[in-house]
Formats: sequence, structure tokens, C-alpha cells
Amino acid sequence: MTREIMDRLLTTEIFSMMLVFARFGTAFSLMPGFGDTTVPVRARLLLGVAITIVVAPVLAPQLPKMPGNVFALLLMLGGEVLVGVFLGTILRLGAMSLDIAGTVISFQSGLSSATIFNPSLAEQGSLIASLLSALGVIVIFDTNLYQLLLRGVIDSYTLLSPGALPPIGDFSEVIVHTSSRVFQVGVQLAAPFLVTGLLLMVGFGLLGRLMPQLQVFFVALPLQMFLGFVVLAICLPAMLLFWADFYSGLLAGMLQPG
Repeated sequence: MTREIMDRLLTTEIFSMMLVFARFGTAFSLMPGFGDTTVPVRARLLLGVAITIVVAPVLAPQLPKMPGNVFALLLMLGGEVLVGVFLGTILRLGAMSLDIAGTVISFQSGLSSATIFNPSLAEQGSLIASLLSALGVIVIFDTNLYQLLLRGVIDSYTLLSPGALPPIGDFSEVIVHTSSRVFQVGVQLAAPFLVTGLLLMVGFGLLGRLMPQLQVFFVALPLQMFLGFVVLAICLPAMLLFWADFYSGLLAGMLQPG
């Protein structure tokens, strides 16, 4: 009798951890910082398992009972993986506003051809976009925003109950709205460079009309790059503060009902 009880308890504990890890592990693989390609897969896996062991007992009252057949179990785990993909995608989209801003800045500064490997996107990216993406990860950990990332996944259990069918329509609506907002914030971050580049091009356009013999391109490109670096040095702290405020608001509001 005692052995049967122990087996049942162990089975229940393993099921709970599997269910929690399906959501946490999937979200971790997409989160900025935790899910970057520079982080070894084994480290991400061990971190996901460690956090699962810590939070599984806390979330146990909100978890459903173990289903009676394998098909229902796989369906439940698939739903948790889908929720984890949704949460990780939202968090990754918020960080991509820095990459959008860096790409716009690179074009406005004449540095679009200067590329480097961007670990947050796992592909080649512009130099400034890679710099801003790396600074965004530093801001997340330096300002303890990573705690909001973890808290957001934990709080998701109050709205997205395990075992229930994920609201695919709501997921799509939130992702579309977030993508629009991310692009808007990326352009807002690059607004000083857009204004500077526009004024510079208008000035050199007028100069080219007044002095046709002047090789405007050879004069404009070095000045364009110089002004880009100057504006970046001046605006970078304000840009990171603005982005941190946007990202914390995104984390605080993405799971609010309505």
C-alpha cells in the first residue's frame, strides 16, 4: 500500500515538472539573454530545469490532474509548449525594437555595409544594431528586468490555465499589436538620426546645386558618419532609458486581461 502511494506521488511530481518545464523551457529558448545563441544549450537546459524544480511546487495547485491516456498527455504538453512559444515570442519582439533602431541608424549614418554577427538574431546584422542588441541584454540584467521576464511566465498560469485550449485568436492579435508597437518604438529610437540625416542631405543637396563641380558624395559620407557617431554618443543613454521603460511596460501589460 505504501509503495503504491509513493509511486503515485512520484508520478504526480514528475507530471507536474514536465508540464511546468514545457512552458518554461520553451519560453527560455526564445527569451532575450537566456535564449541567445551565445548561451550554451546545456546551460539553458540546466537553468530551465532548476527554475522548474523551484516553481513547480508553488504552481502545483493550479496544475490539472494527470490525464488517463497518452494522447491527452501529449495534447496537454503541446498546449503548454504553444503557450511558451507565445510568451517567448512576445519577449523577443520587445527586444527587437533595438535591432530595428540600429538598422535605421546604420542607414542614416552610412554604416549599412558594416556588418557583424548579431547573437540575439543568430545572423549577420549591422554594427550599430548588434551593439544596441547587446546593450539591451545588459540593461535587462543590470536593471533586474529579467525578474519581470520570469514573473511574467509564472503569472501566465492565472490567465492561461494548463490543460485548457490556448486562445490562438488572442495570441495572433497580441503578436500583431506587439509587432506594430515594436516597429513604432524602433523608429522613435532612431528619430534623432532621421532628423539629422534629413537635414544633412538637404544641405548637401543645396550645396550640390550651388557648386556642381563639388564631389558631394566624397564630402558627405565622412561627415555623415562623424555626425552619426556624435549623435549616438549623445543620445545613447536616453535611448536605452526609453527602451527600458517601454520593455518594462510591455512585460507588465502583456498578460493583463482585456
